[in-house]
Amino acid sequence: MRGPVAGRYAAALYDIASEEKVLPKYKSMVDRVEIELKAVSEIIKGNSDLQKLLYHPQITPAAKKELLDRLFKGKISVITNNFLALLVDRRRETYFESIVEEYVSLANAGRNIVASSVSSAVELSDKEKGELNRILTKLTGQKVKTVYAVDPSLIGGIVVRIGDKIIDGSIKTRLATLKERLKATS
Repeated sequence: MRGPVAGRYAAALYDIASEEKVLPKYKSMVDRVEIELKAVSEIIKGNSDLQKLLYHPQITPAAKKELLDRLFKGKISVITNNFLALLVDRRRETYFESIVEEYVSLANAGRNIVASSVSSAVELSDKEKGELNRILTKLTGQKVKTVYAVDPSLIGGIVVRIGDKIIDGSIKTRLATLKERLKATS
């Protein structure tokens, strides 16, 4: 249920932010709301006491909204502030992290950006990362925002994840495939 709920709330927030005028400091209200959501998310993740208060079912929505106002009012846009209050009123604050992820995905789609992750056996050089990004951009037809990670268990090669697609060029997988083929022929 988390996915559909997060998707609906994120889409509604994205629609509202998309309709707002462009701001001088930001490229758009979509960008500003994204930055604010990420900042609020980091604050919540970093404070276990805040999490306990915000996610506790017996603390009233009024008390939760007062806490959020004290923390964020004047520091975030009215849109983001009202959205947080709406989540509390509807008792959907536990979905906040998923909503932020969905909102970022929608914002990236609107910017024609696709998120990808690359795992490699060793750290890639800046030149290799640049070349890989160029190839992924050409493959997807979109700008690619890549997160890199090192996974020594791959032995060699890389694994690329773009959305629900996986391109596995690791030696680990090739060896596993070869092992299965050898088992099948014997």
